[in-house]
Amino acid sequence: MARVGTQWDMKDTLGVTSLQRARVLLPLPLDGAYDYAVPRELDVAPGDFVAVPLGARETIGVVWDAGPDDDRVAPARLRPIRARLPAPPMTPSLRRFVEWVAQYTLSPPGAVLRMAMSAPAALEAPAPQAGWMLAPPGGNSRPRITPERQRVLDALAPGEAEAGGRLAARAEVSTAVLRGMADAGLLRPALLPWQSPFARPDPAHPGPPLEGAQRGVAAQLAAAVAARRFGVTLLTGVTGSGKTEVYLDAIAEALRQRRQALVLLPEIALSAQWLERFRARFGVAPALWHSEITGATRRATWRAVAEAAAPVVVGARSALFLPFPDLGLIVVDEEHETAFKQEDGVVYHARDMAVVRARLADAACVLVSATPSLESLTNAETGRYAALHLPHRHGGATLPAVDVVDMRRDPPERGRFLSPVLVAAVTDTLARGEQAMLFLNRRGYAPLTLCRHCGHRMRCPNCTAWLVEHRAQRRLQCHHCGHVEAPPPECPECGTPNALVAVGPGVERVTEEAQALWPEARRVIMASDTLPGPAAAAAAAEAIERREVDLIIGTQIVAKGWHFPHLTLVGVVDADLGLAGGDLRAAERTVQLLHQVAGRAGRAEAPGRVLLQSFSPDHPVMQALVSGDLDGFMREEAAMRKPGHWPPFGRLAALIVSSEDEREADRAARDLGLAAPGGEGIQVLGPAPAPLALLRGRHRRRLLLKTRRDIAVQPLLRVWLARVAVSNAVRVQVDVDPVGFL
Repeated sequence: MARVGTQWDMKDTLGVTSLQRARVLLPLPLDGAYDYAVPRELDVAPGDFVAVPLGARETIGVVWDAGPDDDRVAPARLRPIRARLPAPPMTPSLRRFVEWVAQYTLSPPGAVLRMAMSAPAALEAPAPQAGWMLAPPGGNSRPRITPERQRVLDALAPGEAEAGGRLAARAEVSTAVLRGMADAGLLRPALLPWQSPFARPDPAHPGPPLEGAQRGVAAQLAAAVAARRFGVTLLTGVTGSGKTEVYLDAIAEALRQRRQALVLLPEIALSAQWLERFRARFGVAPALWHSEITGATRRATWRAVAEAAAPVVVGARSALFLPFPDLGLIVVDEEHETAFKQEDGVVYHARDMAVVRARLADAACVLVSATPSLESLTNAETGRYAALHLPHRHGGATLPAVDVVDMRRDPPERGRFLSPVLVAAVTDTLARGEQAMLFLNRRGYAPLTLCRHCGHRMRCPNCTAWLVEHRAQRRLQCHHCGHVEAPPPECPECGTPNALVAVGPGVERVTEEAQALWPEARRVIMASDTLPGPAAAAAAAEAIERREVDLIIGTQIVAKGWHFPHLTLVGVVDADLGLAGGDLRAAERTVQLLHQVAGRAGRAEAPGRVLLQSFSPDHPVMQALVSGDLDGFMREEAAMRKPGHWPPFGRLAALIVSSEDEREADRAARDLGLAAPGGEGIQVLGPAPAPLALLRGRHRRRLLLKTRRDIAVQPLLRVWLARVAVSNAVRVQVDVDPVGFL
């Protein structure tokens, strides 16, 4: 390996004839790499993981590529690298990716590196596994050979070693039989080399047959992977058109090319049914990567990826930073989802960074959605992305009919939230033995609790947010900072007892109403509160598929990716919910969410029906959903954004100023506002209090930089931030390409 990241310095004093130095990047919020001396007995190269001293402690870093000569430390001040770790080196493409993300997001490179070193234990050599092998013949004793023991002897070849559990499974015996054979001198312990826990998926394994347009689209995606060069394809199609099965064929081509594939999902709860589809196509499960896997699994998975022993990984956005040595394909499923945006720490959008990772790895990238983002649609229309479309549902299923229930004309009963029209539709659906869904994108029992005597509202002490009642757990909770308190017996403001009332519906309150209306119906609530992880989501999905559930009540977790063949009615309790506020993308997000949830209806022979409860039935979002003309809606949305240079026709970057001291936050925001950049095509909005002006105990102010598309925001931001000295009590977070404005 070429040592482009290490350098030799000549020194004529102290008897030292040569001293090797290396730049080491540490996984800390530091601006650059540090110089270290390399002992003569140590051989290091760029990408190697090394242990180095930092102050009084030892830490792990990565040998980085050589930097400029003018910032080099004098040789006499260098501290030596202590050890090189026995791990596959970080590839050049991943090192370039770390640098690119840092530069684009204005984050310290070390903070980005930390995401690529998320399993430090995997950097040590894995311990060998204990197993068994045949004992050499000898001795005067003749142990008894039972049928079970004979099967074990037949399963092992001379000199072959096998893990105990695997050997017992092959011979169809218990592990106690193996221990007994060892005591009898028939087996002896053996150490096995580390093996990947992931079986290689078989690209030739017979999967579900593709139909018509699916075959053509699958062939084009496979050709893009086989070309072994970078390119982005936007794969669209109506809900239920088989987009997943089509891009699984692209994964098969990556496997045939002996390259790795990565699939990003916005909600890891979606992995349950996705994994079943993967097993049906390839015969085995892929590697999983998300926050809920155990430490041991995380360590084994990271190591297997680094050694190319995990051919396919499916995971959350953090999987983008895994150490793939030869990445051939990245798939971003539900590419429009805002869950791909990380808002804390290093602020990045995994969809956009996936495109960059693919480019640096000479890999194909496929963005998948039934309701693609306006950014991706624009890139496809301008030729930056290729575009493929699946126009029909798989198996001849039809799209559901969508109607709007005018809540002004057909209001619910007093104290209720389901209109008579929706109640009648659910009653008829359940009577036919079919499944129905009630959708409300709001957790808990009620979003607001107030005093009916004085009007006092229960709010979070740490955030500008109302406390959400969770009646089943008897708690009031802030969904922003996690603050929890018990509902007080009297109003904290006026002291009136039993005066606090719930205002507005959450899924728990809809469930209470459903129980009163349809007491015999078997119900399940699908929300992040009730489905804490993939296992719980999989159990709920299996119960629905087995028809053990009649009525599904859920939040956005049920809106995408699920296939419920017997679900024929979807009722949206509050279709107007996402349209409130001044969010740039409010209408786009609402149409995407409601179209996705509507797509859960009518997947098999029975036609589906969708009812949207709305107080604004003439709103363009409602009309687009009823007509099914999402393309027309997106064209109108683009036409409204283009004149003002709003994304995707311009660039945005936000500065979020926060401090525990409100005056310090105001002072820093004012100074940044006075130092704001200007010029043609550049506009700065603010400073102004953020919609969540208090979050987790910090006072927040926002400034928004808006430029034309041809103006890069990063150089402007660097100069802007350098002009203002901010006190240590203030934090300034940079959000390039913001998707939310809270």
